This record gives sequence, C-alpha cells and structure tokens, in this order.
Amino acid sequence: MFDPRHLEVLAEVARTGTYTAAAATLGYTQPAVSYHMRMLERAAGTPLVIKAGRRIQLTNAGRILARQAETVLAALRAAEDELAPFAATRGGRVRLSAFQSGCVSLVPAALADLRRTDPELEVVLTQAGCGRSHELLIAGEVDLALMCDLDDDPVADDAVHTDARLHRVPLMTDRRCVLLPADHPAASASTVALADLAEERWVLETQRSRVMAACRAAGFTPKIAATSDDQLTIHCLVASRVGLAVMNELGTTAHNDHRVVARPLQDWPRRQIFALLWPDMNRVPQVKALIAALHAAATSRDAHPPPPAAT
Repeated sequence: MFDPRHLEVLAEVARTGTYTAAAATLGYTQPAVSYHMRMLERAAGTPLVIKAGRRIQLTNAGRILARQAETVLAALRAAEDELAPFAATRGGRVRLSAFQSGCVSLVPAALADLRRTDPELEVVLTQAGCGRSHELLIAGEVDLALMCDLDDDPVADDAVHTDARLHRVPLMTDRRCVLLPADHPAASASTVALADLAEERWVLETQRSRVMAACRAAGFTPKIAATSDDQLTIHCLVASRVGLAVMNELGTTAHNDHRVVARPLQDWPRRQIFALLWPDMNRVPQVKALIAALHAAATSRDAHPPPPAAT
C-alpha cells in the first residue's frame, strides 16, 4: 500500500523536475523529499527516478505511478471536500426516517429549532413505518430513525424487536386517542372507554391488528366504514361523520379542525418514542444536533401538553 504523502511528493517531483523545487512547493526540506522518494521506491520495488544532470527524470515505472498518483490524490481531495460538511460543527446533511405522526409533529418542531441554531444543516426526511425505518437504518440508507413501540407488542403489525447493535435514545411517551365529532356524546368526557363505542362505525388504518385486538377484548367487533393511512384524510372523514378513528396523540395535534376532538382511550398502554442509530453516529456533530432538537421538542410537548380541543 502506497503512502499518500509519498505519492504527493512523487507528483510534485514529476511536475517540477527537481527535489529542491518540490521541497519548496511542499514546504519540506530537500532531504525530506529524498527520504519520501526512497520509501516510495522501496514500496514500489523498482526505481522511479534517475538523475539527468541537475534535474530528475522519471523512469517508465515512475511515469506510470506519477500518473496514478494524480488520480489518487484528486480522489482524496474530492473525498475531503465531500466529508468536510460532516466534520464541521455546522451545516452538512442528516438523513432521517420517521413514522407519520412523528413527521407531522415532533420533526417540524425539531427542525424549526435547528433553523435557529444551525440554519445550514439540511435534513433529508423519509416517512416510513418503524419496520421499514429499521431496515433503512441497517442498510445505511438513513443516519437516524425516529421510532415508536409498545415494548415489542406481539400484536402490532409493525413491531420492531430490540436490536442490540443499535443505540436507542428515549424521547417521550404518547397516548392513544379516539377522534370524535365535536358534538359526539363522548366528547364531553376527559377519557373514553373503547367498550362505550361498540355501536359506532370506524375509520381504521390498514395496519389495524392492535385496534382489532383491543376491540375484541372490549367485547365487540368494529364496524369499518372506511380505511385510510393518511392522517389528514382520517381527520376529514371523522369531521364528515363517516366514522370514529383511533390515532396516537402526536397525530391528533397535527391538524386543527373545530369539528373534531381527540380524547385519550382508557386502559391503553402508552407508546414509547425514541431515536435509533448506530452507536458510532453519536460522534457526528450534525446527528447529535438533530437528536438534541428532537429531545427538546419532545420535552416541550411533555412539559406543555396541547390543550384539549374545544367541545
């Protein structure tokens, strides 16, 4: 393996024609240049230069290696330029994946904070379920994943089991709510029991195994009026009285519609929300900055929970 410092000396010797001129350009002494050339010839296993009067002439092997040295050094400079934003304390890019309700709540709050503290930082956001986010993280296609779970709930469609290779940063917990028309009889309650809604029609997401299991446990099978995975669409369907919906609290606060209220469901475990990343990514300043912003946004929500919608 050739030392890039030796290749840099060879390239300069080839350009200037003398050790003295190469030393002056590189800021080395002439003996230092001679030393680098001897080390490079030893690594190459063949003479690279010969003396021709006061100048240095490259051998055929020297010309070949000098030409390749220019290519190698150009590639290293390009790599340094590309990596420079990551080494800087500001600017650069972070690739983030997040579940839908995180994308419309925590992530905007975090990026708004980053806009004030690090306006040059670009966050490339991918909306993905937790299973897909885990795959993207393992494959190196994202740097950080915003995840959620109910302690590896086996009923969940999108459960992600603990991966000991990855580092988990707890952020907050989240309640499960029911979306109701604002004039629904249950809208005046502070919390709602699922069993009291047995006769209602429902708007459910495609991944509904946890909701179906909860309804069965409450003694009924829900009558499904519509299926949608888009949270704005679900809000509009509830506002139009197509049916009630079940949604995590982060998702309920992303849209303001006076026709709809959200009430926490009784006896439903809180969802754990956390950031997931490879341990070494903790050393990247931009990733650390994004995690800090996500943590601040989560802490702000816990300290100042959104008020219930007016009934």
